[in-house]
Amino acid sequence: MRTLFRFFVNTNLYISLCAVLMVEQTNQLFFLSYNRTVFYLFVFFATLCSYNFHWYLTPLAPSSSPRIAWNHRYRKLLFGISIISLLLSAFFAWQLRAHWLALGVGVFATFLYSAPKIPHKYFALLSRIAIGKTLFLTFVWMYVTTALPVLVSGTGWTIAHTLFCISRFCLIYAICILFDYRDRESDRMQGVKSMITWMSEKTIAAIFLFSLALFVISTVALYGESFSAFTIVLLLIPGGIVLGLYNYARKHFNDYLYYFVLDGLMMFSSILTLLFGI
Repeated sequence: MRTLFRFFVNTNLYISLCAVLMVEQTNQLFFLSYNRTVFYLFVFFATLCSYNFHWYLTPLAPSSSPRIAWNHRYRKLLFGISIISLLLSAFFAWQLRAHWLALGVGVFATFLYSAPKIPHKYFALLSRIAIGKTLFLTFVWMYVTTALPVLVSGTGWTIAHTLFCISRFCLIYAICILFDYRDRESDRMQGVKSMITWMSEKTIAAIFLFSLALFVISTVALYGESFSAFTIVLLLIPGGIVLGLYNYARKHFNDYLYYFVLDGLMMFSSILTLLFGI
């Protein structure tokens, strides 16, 4: 069972499922109507391709985590999953080709996140883009799971959509700050820049708290856009958990805390709204 669980997380099936559930929440909250099945499959396989390719390119170092060691041992598996997922995501993207521009924005931003790891001097230059690592990743997650479903559905954009995008972006960014804090030493050695690699502890904490404060404000503001108080509470719960984990996560770098618990918090409110039929 433990081996199966490790395989589920380390081959990025878990994070891909997170993405699909977050899309489902957007569909559910805004009553979006379009070919959901095709879009779910596109998001699932695109996420699977992106993450496995990213981990395939991640080098093994003496201080590497158990997950990186596992990924290095099974690099061929990760590469194989990447290729298969690329073909499948391309197949489903073709069925959504009427929205090629909206899809292209997400694909390009995803590429910018992993490109610095490609072993070529031109791609290596991207590692010098300050703040890029965190913001690209956060933007991709927000865009693909929140803005893109709205754009593909053809629904007119509203203030509620903007507020929900801000809410989700800020929650994911707070989570990404913890990942960047954990990875900052290895990022410095590899020359990968983010705001966290050169900021003080006090500044990092201030940005983290500001991101969560903006998450709370934008989420509560949805109450004025016909969201029920109960829905608002469900959306706020993961933010409270992330805040509670801040000090602990900066001292304990267990893989499953990060790649299961923290990653899972991105979709936690999605599970709650689905369970309660919001």
